[in-house]
Amino acid sequence: MAETIDRTDQVARLRDRLETTYGAGEGRLLLAVAPGRSEIAGNHTDHEGGHVIAGAVQKHAVGLYRPNGTRLLRLASAGFDPVEVSLNDLAADPSEYGKTSALVRGLAALFAERGYTPAGFDAVAESGVPAGSGLSSSAAFELLVAAAMNALWADGALSQIELAQMAQRVENEWFGKPCGLMDQASCALGGIQHMGFGDPAHVEVEGIDFDFADAGYALCLVAVGADHAAKTDDYAAVPGEMQAVARALGATRLGELTRADVLARTPQLRRDLGDRPVLRALHYFHEDALVEARAAALAAGDIDRFLALENASGASSAMYLQNIGGAVESATTEQPAMVALAVATSLLEGEGAVRIHGGGFGGTIQAFVPKARLESFVAGMDAVFGSDACQVCQIDHEGARAQWL
Repeated sequence: MAETIDRTDQVARLRDRLETTYGAGEGRLLLAVAPGRSEIAGNHTDHEGGHVIAGAVQKHAVGLYRPNGTRLLRLASAGFDPVEVSLNDLAADPSEYGKTSALVRGLAALFAERGYTPAGFDAVAESGVPAGSGLSSSAAFELLVAAAMNALWADGALSQIELAQMAQRVENEWFGKPCGLMDQASCALGGIQHMGFGDPAHVEVEGIDFDFADAGYALCLVAVGADHAAKTDDYAAVPGEMQAVARALGATRLGELTRADVLARTPQLRRDLGDRPVLRALHYFHEDALVEARAAALAAGDIDRFLALENASGASSAMYLQNIGGAVESATTEQPAMVALAVATSLLEGEGAVRIHGGGFGGTIQAFVPKARLESFVAGMDAVFGSDACQVCQIDHEGARAQWL
């Protein structure tokens, strides 16, 4: 694991916590690291078989693991209740939806399903990927555990994409959240990746060699003071409504259709399903085309074209996808993401780009800020949303990894 960040002090702290929590032991120690991710392009396109561009960021979940010779998986993650999962019971249970233990249980079940023999471990973890921030803290945690299990039980035999697919399935079936594969794939692979999800079993992945800093811009993520983790039902409604349109047209996902298919049946779809599902379906086709155009712009080194397309994507998310929590509900007075977008746009004064980030519903906005404006932009956003609300993010080029110490 070619680590670019010195974790000497963090490993020492985790080692102390491991021994304090579970007692001294003589087993080998395994260090696992997984980054969060920034959705650069592709707002709610992955679960419909479309395309995304995502970048892993240098905000990490970190864990220290030690085999314990039992049938128990025990993990104490800072800020969360400790987890204890018996390897004798790995079935999905709806009563465990939304709980950390469901993720650990599900991943162990899938390693067993693939023919590996899970064995007990003790682990402690901490995360620099804030929960509910839009940086995909859940996927970072999933890949943190999956990378460790891969080293502990499979001698690293599974590929990064296989680990990502397992983590997505666990989040769908054991955790109860109908997410796409973008988050897990980005956290697993690292770098900037252009991904296509037309065939979920064989994800198309193409790395993009582009440096925003070299082009004169900083990637900023602004936490707006709302936790989108509390809006799982709102998140689930997006793929639910998109796929309702697809089913009405004889398909499973929108990626199996064309924009013309939806437009031809729009009057009937509006009558049968309502307006919002139709708007969200049309957003899919608009945004998917914008992803491909942005990938081409980055490949050509055309930052100006990329930024114009990024702003167009932000407009589509606001007007058609409507995933920014109260943005179109006149009775809703709390609209932190909309305030953040307005403040960021004012501070940029026509330069750069700004859009809702990730699944939406209030957690984070994303901005590409000219270096000359960076200091004033960070200060301006922090003045409104609190100290350190605006974070300048660097791309993590490694992805999820594990290493014996």
